[in-house]
Amino acid sequence: MNRRDEWRTILDAEMRTWSAKTCDQLISELHEVQCYEVRFDSKVYQVEVQLLEDTDTYVHVMIAVDDGTLPASFRPLTGTFVRDKPPPQE
Repeated sequence: MNRRDEWRTILDAEMRTWSAKTCDQLISELHEVQCYEVRFDSKVYQVEVQLLEDTDTYVHVMIAVDDGTLPASFRPLTGTFVRDKPPPQE
């Protein structure tokens, strides 16, 4: 498996985790960029999660993954998703 395929495994798992959260959870947890490390198959990967947009109708989130090696980490593997906000209560 090449480096970017390994990163894809981590990115897919992080996308599932973060996209399962509600808009309120995402806004609360991503008021600042979240950077952390995960371990998989005895390797360490860096993960960065950022709230790109918080509009009246949706939030847009980006997740980036790399392994910290240079120069490959200058271009992390990224993914985004949009979570629609529920309609306002009347």
